[in-house]
Amino acid sequence: MIRLKNADQIAKIRESCQMLSGLLEALSPLVQPGITTQDLDHFAEEYIVSRGGRPSFLGYEGYPASLCVSPNEVVIHGIPGKRKLLEGDVVGLDCGIDLGGHFSDAAITLPVGKISPEVDGLLTVTRECLARAIAAIKPGARVHDISRAVYGHAVSHGYGVVRQYCGHGVGLEIHEDPQIPNYVSPGPNPRLVPGMVIALEPMINLGTGDVRLLDDDWTVVTLDKKISAHYEHSVAIHADWTVEVLTSWTYPSTSR
Repeated sequence: MIRLKNADQIAKIRESCQMLSGLLEALSPLVQPGITTQDLDHFAEEYIVSRGGRPSFLGYEGYPASLCVSPNEVVIHGIPGKRKLLEGDVVGLDCGIDLGGHFSDAAITLPVGKISPEVDGLLTVTRECLARAIAAIKPGARVHDISRAVYGHAVSHGYGVVRQYCGHGVGLEIHEDPQIPNYVSPGPNPRLVPGMVIALEPMINLGTGDVRLLDDDWTVVTLDKKISAHYEHSVAIHADWTVEVLTSWTYPSTSR
């Protein structure tokens, strides 16, 4: 069941999204060679709790951290630990906040120092996939219009598109209907309507789109061990068909 939100609910979801946007902005300069993935998680948890929020990922179906930290070949759901980030790595940071029962969700992939032109191209195209997903939201459109926009752009550049995981509704729960695949699936294809709040999240790989789940039952990695990129925005569709991107951040330079 798709849960449509009224203006008051969207306003409260927006507050959660603004807190999450601030967190991702604050995390960005910390992503440097030598920092551990656990350091980033501890910062995120303290940031959220100190501002009156609750890390919505922490404890969700047993997930043990506040932040998903996914370096290089890790597509999503990387569990923070003692792994140190190295020059030339990339790292995906995915987080959600519960602010008084109103949920946000967003992700960004950041360079660790200077990255190769090949990887920089992957990050650029994945960001473009997210922008095209947002642009596909218009009167009369359906979920598959978003899927088609992401998939077509990614494969036109020779990249693999992850099929097993997808975007989703968000706002009053951490995950809601509808599911929003990054390819045109044979599954449900509901029409987009005002009141929807959705999390759009292209997961695009440098090589194959095939992935596997590690033994921890969380960490998803590329099958060929090539690098993956992941960006996600929470987006609201208003009554007048204004499409509001509720999360935001500044993209850092890849050659800092």
